Amino acid sequence: MKKLRITIIFMLIFMFFVAAAVYVDILRYADKPASAEPLKKVIIVKPGQKFKSVSQILHKKKIINHPVKFRFFSRIKGYDKNIKAGEYVLSPTMSPQTILKIFVIGKVRLHRITIPEGYNLRQVARVVSRTGLATRTEFLKAATNADLVHSEGIDAQTFEGYLFPDTYYFTKDATPEKIISSMVKRFWSVFKPEWKNRAETHGLTIHQVVTLASIIEKEAGVAVERPIISSVFHNRLKRKIRLQSDPTVIYGIEDFNGNLTRRDLIKKTPYNTYKIKGLPPGPIANAGTKAIEAALYPAETRLLYFVSKKDNTHKFSTNIKDHNRAVRKYQLGH
Repeated sequence: MKKLRITIIFMLIFMFFVAAAVYVDILRYADKPASAEPLKKVIIVKPGQKFKSVSQILHKKKIINHPVKFRFFSRIKGYDKNIKAGEYVLSPTMSPQTILKIFVIGKVRLHRITIPEGYNLRQVARVVSRTGLATRTEFLKAATNADLVHSEGIDAQTFEGYLFPDTYYFTKDATPEKIISSMVKRFWSVFKPEWKNRAETHGLTIHQVVTLASIIEKEAGVAVERPIISSVFHNRLKRKIRLQSDPTVIYGIEDFNGNLTRRDLIKKTPYNTYKIKGLPPGPIANAGTKAIEAALYPAETRLLYFVSKKDNTHKFSTNIKDHNRAVRKYQLGH
């Protein structure tokens, strides 16, 4: 009996040391990356996916070694029950412990979308489609959904002009509606309360200000000219002179080929400001802060005309005689 007791004690001691050795080995494993190669691989964890399946995928893609040890360590720490679904970018240079922490905090991959100032809906849709988050058709369908537009507090039929130019980050599951909502929220965060009051002093609605800002954005080649160009349009609106802006004409041409003709200028469309009076029915692009500010705070001038000098700047005039002279010099080469 005494010998049996001693044997059991030795076995328990042996098992303790074995367990301790295994535990230490697992802890060492958890801090050791699988490889020194800085390869980045995309791993998608689906909602409800078994942790064993996740570890097998990580092993198959050579992000971890010893999936059994990986699962054992995750159970010790309680990580296996807390990983979050999503798209992750992982590397074999990361330790198993680091990978598990990334899963637990949900540090998912973010897709960057950068919208330049002056892009219209179609161009924004192309940018979004390149990220793979939505197709061009899917995005445009949401961007022209009048009910969705109204739900965002916009008095218009599309989101043209309200997708604020900026850089955004979205997860893989972002829908076109979510992407649009983020851009619109950015717009409203930029459009200051005092700007609404300023619009009223000009007798303009917010939508009209956004429309004017979009035209200024497309016309201005250099930042310093924005308030001056704005003054020309304000002066024309006050005198009920047609705006005669080429970018508005172009916006109204479906599948514009890059060549604006005299025929285009005389064709009446809702956006041809050579033919219609006042502002077009809506924005022709998504303007940035400076263009919106210029629309609200134009320079004080008596200017009524401007023509491109073909170097991104313009020649401004107060009368048609001087303007025609500038057109001959800068456009016709006379």
